[in-house]
Amino acid sequence: MKTRIVRFVLTAVLLALPGLLSAQPTAHYVPGSEGIKGASLPPPGFYVRDYNLAYYATRLNDASGNNTHTPDFRAFTYANVPRVIWITDTQVLGGYVGVDALIPFLYQSLRVPGYDHGTFGVGDFFAESTISWHPQQFDLAAGVGVWAPTGDSPTQPPPTPSTRVGLGYWTPMLTAGATWYIDEEKTWAVSALNRYEFNTEQRDTHITPGQAYTLEWGASKTVGKVVDLGVVGYFQQQVTTDSGTGASPDRDRVVAIGPEINVAFPKPMLFASFRYNYELMAQSRAQGHTFTLTLTKRF
Repeated sequence: MKTRIVRFVLTAVLLALPGLLSAQPTAHYVPGSEGIKGASLPPPGFYVRDYNLAYYATRLNDASGNNTHTPDFRAFTYANVPRVIWITDTQVLGGYVGVDALIPFLYQSLRVPGYDHGTFGVGDFFAESTISWHPQQFDLAAGVGVWAPTGDSPTQPPPTPSTRVGLGYWTPMLTAGATWYIDEEKTWAVSALNRYEFNTEQRDTHITPGQAYTLEWGASKTVGKVVDLGVVGYFQQQVTTDSGTGASPDRDRVVAIGPEINVAFPKPMLFASFRYNYELMAQSRAQGHTFTLTLTKRF
């Protein structure tokens, strides 16, 4: 009986936490990566952006959003994600064409009864093409990209435990967003960034994760010309159920909110942002905390 209980707990946890980050079970994209003016792409130029994201949770929720009270449950992920961004001078439909790519380096750990393990590895590669517009009082952007299964991924479906950092399937992703500057001086801003993912079959388990939708939003005020203060949040929803033998019938969901501060250093052309997202609600997944420090350098 004890063995059966442990296997049941492991199954529930691993169904909730099989992804690139423990915060997002079915999606490649990590919510909380962007915040204030998250839908604004920079003007033409070459940029290097470095994301440092940490996620921590000690609570696992069921499909109704209730705490499962899993004994000693702990999920932790730290991700360092360098991203290169090139916005060209080429214009299509009045917008600037751009390309970008990233590769995540992750440490991921999971502790439940009968299992306590951590793994460091290189995650799944992502590349996309974008187009961005900057009409008066607005920034608009759209993108098409794909996640490639380059990282080590679980070879067995739950209840076999794994903290490997790759997902093991291709994911095309569509992106669209807008930032609205409320006043003419552009000191007040409201932004919304939407992403939609189409997951394919996992190469080893042959389970196809459901499609996922992510919304990241922010509202901010510029203070002293180089500092932005504001509130941010994210919503991520599994839109369709998983399919395949052993797939979970549950759809995960999470909502978070928190503060952010951005600081610009004009002389070295360096930009820094720090945000914290507290997850208010979660279903069929962990509920925890997301911390993100982002550094952007223009060359």
